[in-house]
Amino acid sequence: MAITAADVKKLRESTGAGMMDAKKALTETDGDFDAAVDWLRTKGLAKAAKKADRTAAEGLVAVKVEGGTGVAVEVNSETDFVAKNAEFQSLVSGIADVALNVSSVEELAAADMGGKTVGDQLTSAIAKIGENMTLRRMEKLEGENIAAYVHNAATDGMGKIGVLVAFTGSDATTARQVAMHIAAINPAALNEAELDPAIVEKEKQVQMDIARESGKPEQVIEKMIEGRMKKFLSEVTLVNQAFVVNPDLTVGAAAKEAGIEITGFVRVEVGEGIEVEKEDFAAEVAKAAGA
Repeated sequence: MAITAADVKKLRESTGAGMMDAKKALTETDGDFDAAVDWLRTKGLAKAAKKADRTAAEGLVAVKVEGGTGVAVEVNSETDFVAKNAEFQSLVSGIADVALNVSSVEELAAADMGGKTVGDQLTSAIAKIGENMTLRRMEKLEGENIAAYVHNAATDGMGKIGVLVAFTGSDATTARQVAMHIAAINPAALNEAELDPAIVEKEKQVQMDIARESGKPEQVIEKMIEGRMKKFLSEVTLVNQAFVVNPDLTVGAAAKEAGIEITGFVRVEVGEGIEVEKEDFAAEVAKAAGA
């Protein structure tokens, strides 16, 4: 597979590795981006195991809570300008209201909203506002109690990141603080039991490759891996993370101290995982001019 300059640039920006190291990583992994990140980590050449920023789409996430049910709905627009439009915000809020009574984004698109389906309402808005919009996803959470938090709020109940936390107990203040923690730290799962086994296995393999690069005996490597995986799990599972409000406690310990138990969470960020082709300003102007 041919390795392009754009591939190398993307990997460099993602990992902080040097140009030649990034090129070699892609060559060694036949252009597989994720494998190249792991290769750089194994060789100790990546400054961080982060991926390229793929959050480029605009729009809003709206959260709504009714009793023990909460929903987070993402509606995308082409520009942030439209996301700040009061008419667009009203549309997204109405869609989130409807989402409380359906179970999937497909059902939501077909559900009634003011005499039209949600999908038709979006189509009408596109024709009126003149910008493409998509109903991308909805997440639903149920529990004894639901706390909600919106980060970078554009208006009440909607913004760039929406978080829902299901909990037992009565301390809603602590539950909302946990929601704020989730918005900031973005844990992969509630606890180890809910973590995708593929994520655990991949990290374990990376750590084993790193350890073997040191040339240490296998029995020593096994001990090293045990400690490193314990640290990894404490970093990616919510209940084991250091609580941003009080780093001396884990989130699980802080919740217990407050008399609550976190039973689930949802985090939705605008544009998460969407790749958008980027152009430099000069290229954009040239295209507009027909050059």
